[in-house]
Amino acid sequence: MSNNKDFYANLKAQLDDTTIFPADYMYKFIVPTDFNQVQEVEELFNNSGAIINKKKSKTGKYISVSIVLKIESSTKVISYYKKAQKIKGIISL
Repeated sequence: MSNNKDFYANLKAQLDDTTIFPADYMYKFIVPTDFNQVQEVEELFNNSGAIINKKKSKTGKYISVSIVLKIESSTKVISYYKKAQKIKGIISL
C-alpha cells in the first residue's frame, strides 16, 4: 500500500511541476473484453464532459480506452486513477 502512496505522491509532484490547471488530461486504460469493465470505465467518467474513444486489440482480448477530460487539479487526476484501480483487470497507462 505504501508503494501506491509513493506512486501517487510522485505523480502529483510531476503533474504540479509540468501542468497548468485546469488542463485537458488524457487517461489511457486497457481492459479485458470478456468482462464488463469497459462499461465500468465509461460510468466512472459519466457526466464529466469526457471524450471517450475505444479500440479493440488485434487479438480481440483487450480494449484500449482513451479518455480526454478537462481537469481542475492534480488531486482530481489522481482521484480518477484511484477509482479506476478498483475495476477488475484494468491496466492504467
